[in-house]
Order: sequence, then C-alpha cells, then structure tokens
Amino acid sequence: MYDYLIVGSGLFGAVFAHEAKAKSCLVLERRGHAGGIVYCEEKDGINIHKYGAHIFHTSYKEVWEYVNRFVEFNNYVNSPVANFRGELYNLPFNMNTFTKLWPEVRTPAEVAAKIEAERREAGIGEPRNLEEQAISLIGRTVYEKLIKGYTEKQWGRSCTELPAFIIKRLPVRYTFDNNYFNDRYQGIPVGGYNKLIDALLEGIEVRLNTDYLKDKAAFDKLAAKVVYTGPIDEYFGYELGKLEYRGLRFETERLEEENHQGVAVMNYTAREVPYTRIIEHKHFEFGTQPVTYVTREYPATWQPGEEAYYPVNDDRNQALCQRYQELAAKESNVIFGGRLAEYKYYDMDDVIKSALEKVVVVCG
Repeated sequence: MYDYLIVGSGLFGAVFAHEAKAKSCLVLERRGHAGGIVYCEEKDGINIHKYGAHIFHTSYKEVWEYVNRFVEFNNYVNSPVANFRGELYNLPFNMNTFTKLWPEVRTPAEVAAKIEAERREAGIGEPRNLEEQAISLIGRTVYEKLIKGYTEKQWGRSCTELPAFIIKRLPVRYTFDNNYFNDRYQGIPVGGYNKLIDALLEGIEVRLNTDYLKDKAAFDKLAAKVVYTGPIDEYFGYELGKLEYRGLRFETERLEEENHQGVAVMNYTAREVPYTRIIEHKHFEFGTQPVTYVTREYPATWQPGEEAYYPVNDDRNQALCQRYQELAAKESNVIFGGRLAEYKYYDMDDVIKSALEKVVVVCG
C-alpha cells in the first residue's frame, strides 16, 4: 500500500513525488518516458524539445533556488525573431522592432506618438473582438504584421471571431532590449530538462506505459490518496462534456549545417505560412555541433486522446471547467493539480510553485 499514487510524471507530479518521498509514492506515466511535455530527446549531442520549446523563466526566487538544487541552468536569454514574409523583426515589441517598422522614428517619444496616432485613427471604443483589442493597444501596423496571422494560425479562426479578453495587454518596451521575458531569472537546464526530471524522481518508483484511467479501480486500491495531473474531464469520463484544447503538430528535421537560422525561436507571422514557428534546438544550449535539428510547429485541431496544449478559454469551456471542478471538490481522496487537471495555461515556474504549495497543505 502506497501513501500516494501520482498520475503523471510531468513537473507537477515529479515535484510532488520528490517532496512527498518521505512517504511511499508510486508514479504512473502513460507515455514511454517521464517528464511530460518538458521531455527532451537527445540526437547528435543536441537536446530536442520533443513537445515544443520550453524556456524556464521566473521571478519567484524560491522556485529558482529550488530547481537549481537539482540541475545547473545556463544563461540562455530568450530573444525570438519574427519573420513576416522575409522581413525580420525583434520580439517582444521594442525599439529595435519599431525603428525597423517605421524608419522615420528614432526616439521612444516618437514611437509612442506613432502608436497613439494609429490608435486614434482606428477610432475603436469598447473592443468587440481580439482584432479591435489588439489595434486599440498597439495600432494597426504592428497588429497586421506581427499579431494577426500568428494568432489566427494558433487559434484556427479569424481574430474578429476571437474574444477580446484573450489579449488583455501586449508587451511594449521603449528600450532596445530583445529579452522576451521580464522575469528576474531565466535559463535552460544544462543537458536538458530530463536531468531535472530524473533528479526529482530519483529513488521513486515510476511505471511507464501505464494508463491509470484504463484500470482506475484497481490502481485506486494501491494508495491512500491519488494525485491526478491528467485532463480533468477525462478523469470523470467526459460525463459533462469535453473541454476543448488547441493542439500542435511537429516536424523535426536534421540539417547538415552548423547554424540554420541563428536563433532558437523564429516566429512566422504571415497567415499563409502554415507553421507558427521554427525551433533550432541547439541554440538553447549554445551548441557547436556540425549538424543541427529544426522543428516546425504547426497549430492543429485537437481531438481527445491527443496531446492537449492550450485550453480554449472561452465562456463555454470556462463554465464547463467550473462544473468539473465542483465534481473534483467532492473527491475526498484525490488531489487535482497541474495544467490539465486545472484546465489552465501554466508557465513552468507556476506549475512548480503550485506543486510545492499543494504538497505542504497535503503532507504538512
């Protein structure tokens, strides 16, 4: 008999297991590897982010100190580039971006005036959709070149059909700073995320290729409590209906060249380009290998059973999620945690913080 049966070996499950290992824990993982979507696949000495780019960043000092107990982080700074029909722009929106969009402007005050003039010209009152919200925040030029096509690809629908609240604010910097994140700490684990997961799960029993929900009743008998990190609607057999996600599809290619695009992340913002970005994995760890691997990332319509990435946060799904959470609250011996169990987009540091907080409440 175990104290905790932990369903899922992603960051939430791995952190919870590590912190609760004074108790007896069994981790079940239905994939053939631990780590969830932060898993890396090593090829030619390059750690390939198998489920999309994961860049660790946080302003939580306690979380940064926590992860550094298990693995060394490098000093990678995320500075993506946007490619709009062959024109290259720095992200996030900063003075490098604006002076290329508008060669006549030179100072932060001139940029601010340019954006304000475009906002006034648009004449938008209360934004009715994402397009109007974006234009009211940043003006039409930035929206048309760097937001519209990328967003429509990501969500699979026109910006005029998306709710305004998806974009509550847009990062605008009136400095020549290409660092995408504002967080105090940032980096990539040296040797990849598998080293972090392996260190967290060291000494803990993990069963791979094991689907908890296929034999739930039998597995529940193995432990006093269950920590469930899978989709909340799947746990309840979709009895209230299915929550929606956006999916992703990846195409990874080995190239016989040392450096393909000169940056780890390049976003393709034109609507007619089918992928949203190309990841060149070696640049996350400053690789000098003679070959490189690139991954094209395609947004996809999601189907149950596929990897779920982005919750569709519209009114219908939020209302349905609330109903599932009410059911979850009645499960006295089950702890629901993580992005799928909470139907919430989480950055990695928030997942870790949530797991650390929850394990204190549960284990004391």
